[in-house]
Amino acid sequence: MLANIIAVVRNTSVSWARIFGCAVKRLVEPARSVATATTGAARDSLRSRTELLAENALLRQQIIILRRGMKRPALGRADRLIMVFLARLSRTWRDALHLVQPDTMLRWHRAIFKIVWRRKSRPKGQPKRLAEEAIDLIKEMAGSNTTWGAERIRGELLKLGIRVSKRTVQKYVRGARPTTDRGQTWETFLKNHTDDIWGCDFLQLYDAWFRPLYAFFIVKHGSREVVHFNVTRSPSDEWVAQQLREATAWGEGPKYLIRDNDSKFGSKFDAVAEGTGIEVVRIPPRSPNLNPICERFLGSARRECLDHVLIFNEDHLRRVLKEYIHTYFNVARPHQGLGQQIPHSVGSPPRASNPGGEIVAKPVLGGLHHDYRRAA
Repeated sequence: MLANIIAVVRNTSVSWARIFGCAVKRLVEPARSVATATTGAARDSLRSRTELLAENALLRQQIIILRRGMKRPALGRADRLIMVFLARLSRTWRDALHLVQPDTMLRWHRAIFKIVWRRKSRPKGQPKRLAEEAIDLIKEMAGSNTTWGAERIRGELLKLGIRVSKRTVQKYVRGARPTTDRGQTWETFLKNHTDDIWGCDFLQLYDAWFRPLYAFFIVKHGSREVVHFNVTRSPSDEWVAQQLREATAWGEGPKYLIRDNDSKFGSKFDAVAEGTGIEVVRIPPRSPNLNPICERFLGSARRECLDHVLIFNEDHLRRVLKEYIHTYFNVARPHQGLGQQIPHSVGSPPRASNPGGEIVAKPVLGGLHHDYRRAA
């Protein structure tokens, strides 16, 4: 009972003290306002006219922003620039600032300072390191060969005797064509005994009437050269064995031949391989990464050739692949995995036969790709 009485007395005392404090504050507020105004007027009498005008303009700018009729007025770039400029002219800008905190104003000033000095620090009149002819050639290659990336274009330039970095090529390719998704890149390569290994695999396609076609390829791992290819509608063990005979007809063959577990590779195929001294290596099921060079070629053949051609029949597919392989892939296309070398010239750096000659572009597959060379 005594505790309740003490609590009531304490709460009543606190309430009366709060009421008394508010009354005293209301009585003293006019005097404080008068004192503040008098002190401010006396201080303003000692300030320069320029500083007073700047503070007046700063207050007027804040009023203009508040009159826009929004609950929280938004300050644009022009508003920030004007307020920073006016605050710089007034030493008492902190007292005249009501819309934002002083730290915000200082942050704006630092941002403007960075922009100004970044522009002043730009090099003036720096000569271009790359010739205009090379820049135009990069843009022409990017526009005419939409499937080529920066590294692919760099390899073509090295073949012409023009040495540039990949980053430089990327800078000019961006302006020559829109950025597109180029898909997944290949990162796994065989690094040991590549000269003694070949890989073979099938590529299943469909003609214009949705009839299946099969293309068979044999690829050298060391040079990425396509040793042999052929097309059929009905692949069998006898047909595949005959392709291996034709690929090794001149007594040239690998030590190891990688293949998958396709039923098309039968006993006759293994017999031909054994007769020519080739050891057939079968990769585990669902492991295309263990035959990477051949799988990489199949992907290149699709992206660079077959995805852009409508196949009508078996002979048409054979002609298209012959032009792609024998006139472009083996003899003209630089390979990233070979250090931008061409399969037929592996071992020697790409050099232009006539460094001062005119650059000639030879179209391949109706202009789908181009082979750039120096005119003799």
